Amino acid sequence: MPTLQLKVAPLLNPERYRALAQALTRITAQHLGKREDVTAVVIDDLPAARWYIGGRGVQRATALLEITVTAGTNTVAQKQAFIVAAFSELQAQLGHGQPLEDASYVTVREVPASDWGYGGQSQAARRQKAAQLTPQTAVF
Repeated sequence: MPTLQLKVAPLLNPERYRALAQALTRITAQHLGKREDVTAVVIDDLPAARWYIGGRGVQRATALLEITVTAGTNTVAQKQAFIVAAFSELQAQLGHGQPLEDASYVTVREVPASDWGYGGQSQAARRQKAAQLTPQTAVF
């Protein structure tokens, strides 16, 4: 149940947002093994005049992508693959043939299973419930 928060500048059209959300959802499933049906993508667009890098206004398209996942559910290699793929997708969709600003970021945040959830149930509670429903295999 990852959440992705994407901030972009400059402003884009709604079709571009939909394409970004679909691509980021696919990349999240592919590289982090997350379920698409509970992956949330929120896109905030900012006028370029409100985004600064090094104290100067941005000159090219830029992005800040933060994904939150349950702690311990992904390896370092999976997270690195996600960062590479997500940045590549942002570059392709936002750059229009030009590189993004150097200070465009992709961040993977891990939150303990007890500290978040969806549908009114924490991830820890979901795990506990799933463990109770899974038949135990007896070892003789």
